[in-house]
Amino acid sequence: MGLQVEKLEKNMAKLTIEVSSEKLEAAIETAYQKNKNKISVPGFRKGKVPRKMIEQMYGAAIFYEDAANELIPEAYENALEECTEEIVSAPKVDVIQIEAGKPFIFTAEVALKPEVTLGKYKGVKIDKVDVEVTEEEINEQIEKERENSARTITVEDRPVKDGDITTIDFEGFVDGKAFEGGKGTDYPLTIGSGSFIPGFEEQLIGASIDEEKEVNVTFPEDYHAAELAGKPAVFKCVVKGIKEKELPELDDEFASEVSTFDTLAEYKEDVKKTLLAKKEDAAKSAKEEAVIEAVIEDAKMEIPDAMVETEQRQMIDEFAQRIQMQGLSMEQYMQFTGTNPQMLLEQSKPQALKRIQSRLVLEAVAAAENLSANEEEFEEEVKKMSEKYQMEPDKIKETLGEHGKKQLMADIAVNKAVDFLTANAKEGKAAKSAKAKAEKAKEAETEE
Repeated sequence: MGLQVEKLEKNMAKLTIEVSSEKLEAAIETAYQKNKNKISVPGFRKGKVPRKMIEQMYGAAIFYEDAANELIPEAYENALEECTEEIVSAPKVDVIQIEAGKPFIFTAEVALKPEVTLGKYKGVKIDKVDVEVTEEEINEQIEKERENSARTITVEDRPVKDGDITTIDFEGFVDGKAFEGGKGTDYPLTIGSGSFIPGFEEQLIGASIDEEKEVNVTFPEDYHAAELAGKPAVFKCVVKGIKEKELPELDDEFASEVSTFDTLAEYKEDVKKTLLAKKEDAAKSAKEEAVIEAVIEDAKMEIPDAMVETEQRQMIDEFAQRIQMQGLSMEQYMQFTGTNPQMLLEQSKPQALKRIQSRLVLEAVAAAENLSANEEEFEEEVKKMSEKYQMEPDKIKETLGEHGKKQLMADIAVNKAVDFLTANAKEGKAAKSAKAKAEKAKEAETEE
């Protein structure tokens, strides 16, 4: 196999890959064997037509596409191993020459990993985040637990009040005529949930069981059904049932039922510790993000579009896997959200760019500070993965392979770079961004 690398503008490159005529011939023969049962020629049974006769009847190129599709993946992988450049995008392939008896030649246009020129990365200034848990937050968390532990009881001796869980029949009318989708039977509606048209739920407050109640509302101007948007409507409603939540008493018994503690005071202290830990984790993440953002703003790099697009597609694939685990396909998701593949790509672009920038500057910092992973750290990560996925460490290593091991060790080095940057950051009043500095300098020039 032959390989030529031509560097293009904006960190792009064109790989010209040549495969021997012998391999092309073998691929054409494979394509013939795969397709011969599908081709009919008078006087021959299916699958018995000689290849040369098929090529004479349909043209020599009849098997070229399948042959190319068989050759390209392996040839491209071999080229990646031979190429000394670091390729960071999916290839854009173009066939240059395919003809029996001659070498098969194709090109692959790819993005190369951009060089990063770091600016200031030690001692960057970021906003200090104060972490504290208020009594109000503790009480809110406990109230949520009370709500979760509440029991529902049937009410028969009073009318509807805010917060009740009602069962209603309703029918809606616009201009005196019932409209499609405006009727419901035995519909569960929690008063105050905001799940109905604004003003609807409030008008049911005070209604008794079996009482017919007219509710007057106006559909919002942006209502999803255009024929109803902005129009006044009357709903004839009957409250058929009322239930309310009965919250448990806020005492030691409640604490012992929802936690491992015997007293309410102990439970409150544990809630405080849990909330504080969450806030500290959030503050740590915010600090890391702020430091990385500051380093990105002061660094220089030219990121090729193909690299961003590859990251976008990877993000969408990851998202598809996550929602598939929840029983939802991408086709269903796009139908429900009114999106399409192109819209998803556009929506993911800012985050994709940010992910690339972050990774590049962190790798640059790791290189600048000689931060790398050793075998002991690799083994520790494998152990964590083993526990997480319930697999033997040796099986994890086998699955990773050499490429996976290299990637995992690079990830460890990147995490070290994050720790290095945050440890060296100065908390206080954050420094102005490079963009803000530039704008201020421009304003000063204008004033002069």
